[in-house]
Amino acid sequence: MIHSNQTLGQVATAHPASTLVFLRHRLDFCCGGGQQLGDACSKAGLDPMQVILEIEAEGTTRAAERWDNRPLPELIDFILREYHQPLRTDLPALIEAARRVERVHSKKASCPVGLAARLAHVAAEIEQHLMKEEQVLFPAIRAGQSGDHVHMPVRVMMQEHDDHGANLLVLRDLAHDFVPPPEACATWRALYAGLETLESELMEHIHLENNVLFPRAISG
Repeated sequence: MIHSNQTLGQVATAHPASTLVFLRHRLDFCCGGGQQLGDACSKAGLDPMQVILEIEAEGTTRAAERWDNRPLPELIDFILREYHQPLRTDLPALIEAARRVERVHSKKASCPVGLAARLAHVAAEIEQHLMKEEQVLFPAIRAGQSGDHVHMPVRVMMQEHDDHGANLLVLRDLAHDFVPPPEACATWRALYAGLETLESELMEHIHLENNVLFPRAISG
């Protein structure tokens, strides 16, 4: 049973299919996972009960993995496979597509000027972040370290997650909410679709770390 006084992070952890509903309604379940569902819905002008009904309906049609009771090394392996590796493949392709769109369509008012540069900045920050996790935090968690031993690197990673969340808002703004204009070419449309996928996958990635992996690692 889902209650409106549960946090977005709690709901997303116990009901993984809820992330699709949260994404659909632009509810921040990753960096803003500490918000109560009812409060988040009220701020967004949504009926909490309607959102809960959507989550329950989504859960009947989509089988999704729960990670709150699985071994932490398995969760780390999943994060590396499903999020870290794809980011390293997808971001360079998105940057190249953005550069192409800006180069070809720069004279059009609808052109997302500055998007390629911002994407390159985001990619560099994400790569540094992934390396810190892979070289420092994840090995410590695999070794069974917990509590004060991982508290500081977890805190740093969560602060950087906040930066990633802010960057996603900037990308969405530069790309006009990922809605291509009528004159958009195939590359332009593929770019916006790819950015929307990047946003949803990065939010799910951050959720799994902020709301599942990190709390469990700290508590031991």
